[in-house]
Amino acid sequence: MLFDVTGVLMRPAEPVGQTYSRVAAEHGVELSAERLDDAFPRILQRMPARVFPAEPAAEVPARERAWWREVVRQTFQAARPGVRFDDFDSFFAALYDGFARPDAWRLAPGASDALVDLRALGLATGAVSNFDHRLPNLLEALGIEPLLDTVVIPAGCGHAKPDKAIFQFALDALGVAPGAAIHVGHDPVADEAGALGAGLRVLMWTRSDNLASLPARLRAVATLDP
Repeated sequence: MLFDVTGVLMRPAEPVGQTYSRVAAEHGVELSAERLDDAFPRILQRMPARVFPAEPAAEVPARERAWWREVVRQTFQAARPGVRFDDFDSFFAALYDGFARPDAWRLAPGASDALVDLRALGLATGAVSNFDHRLPNLLEALGIEPLLDTVVIPAGCGHAKPDKAIFQFALDALGVAPGAAIHVGHDPVADEAGALGAGLRVLMWTRSDNLASLPARLRAVATLDP
């Protein structure tokens, strides 16, 4: 049983635009959360995959950080062309480090209960996420890292969703064949198309769903043909 993370198991404690706006105000730039919330997904969608297979492992965190710096820079420019910070690097460091803290995140409703119940059923569980190197520490701090048999991110395998290789990497870690696995995701491209392309079944989840209902839904899905 594989899970997306930021769209399924956990979510930001406040909307991204609100965080961007609040931290920017602390660094002298006033920009509405609404405009930033509008710009952020558009910028994120057009960015290249955050994979650096040619880089030594020790260099990947710095490359990931630089990738996020560009996302943030473009988001603010899209929200207000020509916006300037007195010290953009100081602002970005506060923002980036803030998202590395567990208080910036919340578990999705029912996440822990679902993982406990699935493991009680004898199912292997894993996370497949396009998050960066900060994720393992966050999952540990939020208390669900021990409930996951594997956590796969681009930094660890050189692939990002929807590339089927990242799903296969997780399946290999679990010793599970694609046809015997289900991926729980929320994104129609990264999760649904990616997992189906890797031969998994897919269960799409929405923000309003409570993960505690997952075991019952899983039993229904398991009766369907792939």
